Amino acid sequence: MKLIADLAAIPSPSGNTNEVVTFVENFLKELQVHTYRNRKGGLIATIDGQDNSKHRMLTAHVDTLGAMVKEVKANGRLKIDLIGGFRYNSIEGEYCQIETQNGKKYTGTILMHQTSVHVYKDAGKLERNQENIEIRIDEKVHSAAEVRALGIEVGDFVSFDPRVEITPSGYIKSRHLDDKASVGILLQLIKQIKSEGITLPYTTHFLISNNEEIGYGGNSNITPETVEYLAVDMGAMGDGQSTDEYTVSICVKDSSGPYHYELRKHLVRLAEENKIGYKLDIYPFYGSDASAAIRSGHDIVHGLIGPGIDSSHAFERTHVSSIENTAKLLYFYVQSNLVI
Repeated sequence: MKLIADLAAIPSPSGNTNEVVTFVENFLKELQVHTYRNRKGGLIATIDGQDNSKHRMLTAHVDTLGAMVKEVKANGRLKIDLIGGFRYNSIEGEYCQIETQNGKKYTGTILMHQTSVHVYKDAGKLERNQENIEIRIDEKVHSAAEVRALGIEVGDFVSFDPRVEITPSGYIKSRHLDDKASVGILLQLIKQIKSEGITLPYTTHFLISNNEEIGYGGNSNITPETVEYLAVDMGAMGDGQSTDEYTVSICVKDSSGPYHYELRKHLVRLAEENKIGYKLDIYPFYGSDASAAIRSGHDIVHGLIGPGIDSSHAFERTHVSSIENTAKLLYFYVQSNLVI
């Protein structure tokens, strides 16, 4: 849980992930795990197995939702453009950070232009969109020229305050649990494999991807020997969903279509044999790095599991029991036989 909180605290909107990838790289370096970066900036870690003719790949992504400066407004505020699939209302009132091209960082707040109810009669009725939402910078600026004098310009990255909190009742609530919860789980799994001296049956790659939120984080660097590709991402909760905050969610289908049936059944068997709490579910508006890999033409068996995350792409939360159940399923999965 502490590792997840540490990851969530590092700003990493898609397109600006070097700091968090370096954090992961250093974590794995201490475990003496071989890693390399791909040209997209993602990180691949490899643990050799007994059989090097067939490989597994597991992936989770460190990139998050975020924004970019779209326009420096005449009033000294900033118009933004969204990175990733979310709604403006989910970031209204949020503290944020603007990072300039030269690395200078400024804080601000994301607000409706028409926020004050003492001035704007219809403040609550106006649409939350690019025209009405703006960043109020925590600097003494009143014009575009004064903002640009700070070094702020179009294209600067905007990240949202994650507000990480671990509660006494076992919840972790934070922005960007999608997918830093799963990254934390994979890192802890690798640490467990190393500390317990486990020999994996197959050479296993762990891809920490950095462009999943924009659709192509995990569609490359898949070795020709890779048979199974498992995305570890969040389970989507809501009306009609079976996923909850206490079990591991095994996705049977999302907007990309069904996941591999035999792999799904294999994951269910492992969960039942090892008394792991799980739920099967369909995510109606969702795509994963595994589905991106399939679309890219890779001849692989693909699957998707993850902890159940409430209020995805907004004010997210999950429970330690969901983290534990996901971790346990992965522990037994990487030591199991391939399905084909």
